[in-house]
Amino acid sequence: MDYREQAKWEHYLSCDGTPDPTVPQEINTFMSLWRDDQDQDVQLVMEKEEVVLHLVEKLEFLLLEAAPEEITDKQREQYQEVILQLQDLLHQKYNDATQNLLKIASMYEDSETGNMHTVLKDKNATFCIWANLKKKPRFKDHVFQEAGHGFELPMSLALSSVAVRLLHTHYDHVSPLWVQCQGLPRQGAPATVESAEQPEDTGQGPGEEEEKGREEPSVPAAEETGSKGRKESSVSLKGTSNNTDDIKETQEETEKNSEILDAPSQEEEAVLQEEPGGREEALQVVDLEQLVPVGGVFHISALQLPPQAQDVGDWTMVELLDVGLEVYPYSPGKAEDGTREAVQITLRLPDNVIYFKVPVVARWDPAGQWWRTDGISKITYEAEEKSITFSMGDFSTVALLQDAHLNLPYEAWELHPTGVDEGLFTVTAVFATLQIQIKDNQCMLSSVVVEEEEVLSHITGKWMSPLALRAALKRAGVNIFPAEYSPKYVPVPRKAALAEVKAYEQMALLAAAFAFAHSKWNGEAGPEQVVFKVSERLTAGSAKGNHWSLLMFNGEKVQHLKLTESSEAFLEELEEESEFHSTLYHMVKDSASNEAMEKVERAGCLFIDSVYQLLLATRVLAYS
Repeated sequence: MDYREQAKWEHYLSCDGTPDPTVPQEINTFMSLWRDDQDQDVQLVMEKEEVVLHLVEKLEFLLLEAAPEEITDKQREQYQEVILQLQDLLHQKYNDATQNLLKIASMYEDSETGNMHTVLKDKNATFCIWANLKKKPRFKDHVFQEAGHGFELPMSLALSSVAVRLLHTHYDHVSPLWVQCQGLPRQGAPATVESAEQPEDTGQGPGEEEEKGREEPSVPAAEETGSKGRKESSVSLKGTSNNTDDIKETQEETEKNSEILDAPSQEEEAVLQEEPGGREEALQVVDLEQLVPVGGVFHISALQLPPQAQDVGDWTMVELLDVGLEVYPYSPGKAEDGTREAVQITLRLPDNVIYFKVPVVARWDPAGQWWRTDGISKITYEAEEKSITFSMGDFSTVALLQDAHLNLPYEAWELHPTGVDEGLFTVTAVFATLQIQIKDNQCMLSSVVVEEEEVLSHITGKWMSPLALRAALKRAGVNIFPAEYSPKYVPVPRKAALAEVKAYEQMALLAAAFAFAHSKWNGEAGPEQVVFKVSERLTAGSAKGNHWSLLMFNGEKVQHLKLTESSEAFLEELEEESEFHSTLYHMVKDSASNEAMEKVERAGCLFIDSVYQLLLATRVLAYS
């Protein structure tokens, strides 16, 4: 709360002209002024986009971080509505700017083809547009060299007054509609122990995956469909609570909830619900719990080319139409060989995203408010060129999806202190090894290693909140944060929330002077107990060379095991001359030095909370 108040004060002092999104008067004035400004081009929209995304991110993080007592239900609804309005306005401004550009397309004719094409890009979006001015059959395909995207049109479109727009937004304001239309908790919300699960949802990050938004906005009709879909769609999704502070449950309630939460994994179909078309059609619907869009969204549209200016003597004349941006009325016909005509699309994969496997191509269905894989064929993936080519029967909003759980379960993890209120958290996942530095209430991704090569340089070395770090990693395709439904997809032994959550709490309290690490016996200890390694650490550096002790904890009792990592079988035999304790704190205090306990007592609450958040988000005791 103190940090948020300080941020408000700094924003006030900056006088940079941006509104406070939590103040209705300021944000309404901002949106009204921008809505009334009709004379804008694409470049100006992209500049304003940076401001809009920052405002959306502020509200998203506030909704995720704030405890229930900090904001009222009315304020929460207000912030969610502002987010939707900002996203709607941003997409509408892209439409307006596209229309303005197409009105003067003839002024930018290419000398070779006679058609118009241009590419505008920044860190948030890539805008590609092509106008078919000459309608010559031999120019039915085009590659936007600056972006790496391209297309090939059916012959019927090559002879038509059509424009093709490919708008790649590096954020995702589409997928969260599936949740928003149900009024369910948003994907990405921090977990609680209320349902015995402590994960981070694998939906979109606030940036991308965590944001709420709208579907493809190329025409007013699409906007109406999006609003209608929010009310009528009946897809169900399990959400998570926003409160991370309420951790006081009875053991009986916790165990009961644990059984519900961490039910044994079972194969489930990638279906949200059956459609009227039947089982075969329903199987085409993407399960957003299993597959998540990575790398943003590609809005691919065929647009009606407005009348162009004509030179008549000394006059330049143009027919003005007050209809807004129109979608070209395209209905796929049949090619000469009898097959259905298809649009071929080539997409260059984003450089700041990792695809560990061949991505799944899906199109957005505005009627059902979900992603579908039908209607897409002839997929060719070029890993070296980082491109993917496919055919589809119509123009659609497209996303590249990746398995949300392919980096789970972890192979190993380690947490050890590196200084005063500083620590290093290392997670070795299936395809990547991550090192996260922790200092006070901030985290920094120090390295991500994939196949012995460091990647994601655009987010490494930057301090951010634990919540922002999780969002950034998800956007980059490195999701190491299980969700409440993850046990369905990851075969890990169930762990009771009482033991797991209390272990995270006490590990965070001791993280200033003690190192903790993965034990191979954790999976053998049964659902009611967790096993991990602990070692006193007073100097910086890895704890791997130090003497490790094995502790077993069930939430109410901790014991020092005689077992070692090199033992042949798991035994619950106690270390000689050791005693039971009710907390991990009192257990390590028995054998710890005075210096170590003094460091623990002096540890800052912000550092403790940051460690706890990371442990809770990764759930290393359940997913390794």
